[in-house]
Amino acid sequence: MNFVCGKSRFARLAVILVVAGIVLVAIGTATWAKVEIDITKGNVEPLPIAINHFGGDKIAQDIAAVVEADLRSSGLFKPIDKGAFIDKNNDPNARPRFEDWRVINAQALVNGRVSREADGRLKAEFRLWDVFAGGEMIGQQFFSDPNNWRRVAHIIADTIYKELTGEAGYFDSRVVFVDESGPKDARIKRLAIMDQDGANMRTLTQGNELVLTPRFSPTRQEVTYMSYEGGQPQVYLLQIETGRREIVGNFPGMTFAPRFSPDGQKIVMSLQQGGNANIYVMDLRSRNTTRLTSSSSIDTSPSFSPDGNKIVFESDRGGRQQLYVMNADGSSPERISFGTGRYSTPVWSPRGDLIAFTKQQGGKFLIGVMRADGKGERILTEGFHNEGPTWAPNGRVMMFFRDSPGANGGPKLYSIDLTGYHERQIRTPAFASDPAWSPLLN
Repeated sequence: MNFVCGKSRFARLAVILVVAGIVLVAIGTATWAKVEIDITKGNVEPLPIAINHFGGDKIAQDIAAVVEADLRSSGLFKPIDKGAFIDKNNDPNARPRFEDWRVINAQALVNGRVSREADGRLKAEFRLWDVFAGGEMIGQQFFSDPNNWRRVAHIIADTIYKELTGEAGYFDSRVVFVDESGPKDARIKRLAIMDQDGANMRTLTQGNELVLTPRFSPTRQEVTYMSYEGGQPQVYLLQIETGRREIVGNFPGMTFAPRFSPDGQKIVMSLQQGGNANIYVMDLRSRNTTRLTSSSSIDTSPSFSPDGNKIVFESDRGGRQQLYVMNADGSSPERISFGTGRYSTPVWSPRGDLIAFTKQQGGKFLIGVMRADGKGERILTEGFHNEGPTWAPNGRVMMFFRDSPGANGGPKLYSIDLTGYHERQIRTPAFASDPAWSPLLN
């Protein structure tokens, strides 16, 4: 697939958007530009981009560094070493000497500046230039509390990503996960949250009880998760910003893998009764629960399609773990996985085109994707124990956790893009498992 930025024109217009204390102003006069990133190849050739020094104090350089790190982490961009820069002018309002940037093979250029307003707010501005076309692509200003500087950087990176690929970015987002500390046979597990790049990590629970399978709401800064508080498995809802927590319900037997519907109004989960488990859906407004499957097997790990019309789940009804898709009311279940090995933890891409899964085969744990009809299966990565894929908001990147053997081993978080060629570890203070990506914050 080719991503080509389209034609955009600004006649010195100022469009103001207030998001969580950040004011965005679109500025400038953009010209026709065409920068293309081809991701049809198995190994994408990243686009050379120059992220210039931002004018201003240290926080200006911090913002530029986060923008550069975000773009590099996507695997689609190759920031050029600043030591190669010839044109030292970083004024976002000055026209660059494009010939100097063409010499070092920069195909896109970002100039920026950060200053302080009289009221103490940050003013961050940047412009993205198409070097070979010799024109401006987009220019924006942000006014923000200085404490929000990392969010400003992520939003700038998202803007650049979208302008150069034609698709939404994912950098201004967060990940909730299980923070694990202590010896392997007595792990303390806390619910935690961080920016998608691992920064600003904080815990959400105290570690007095076991927590499992956190999942983000697609519409609010809210998570659902499993807790064994009081020794009984219970499903909770937690408001991230306020810390307000409520029990979704007390269910007989064991409860597994709660996950939100696309509109955030329902939770689908697996309830175990006796030797089998079936899938149920609960309306969060009425708290009415409806049973969707009725079998003598183990049906679990349900995940809605983005339009809410289908549910993918894993089941051993055929003799071993395989993936099935059914209508949202539980009707017409159909098996979609037919490869060797055992399939589990399916999760539908927010784009609707793919389903991610874990696969056990030959003593290894594989993370892969397939289309909703089961065709086009591709393995992206394998390891000793890979599990729990979760999608970035734009459906182009996944995060998962990989466990390591031995008395001192434990799980760590990794991300990988859909090509399978760009895998990297997401650093956390301790061991980490069960990641779940938030929607975009902005």
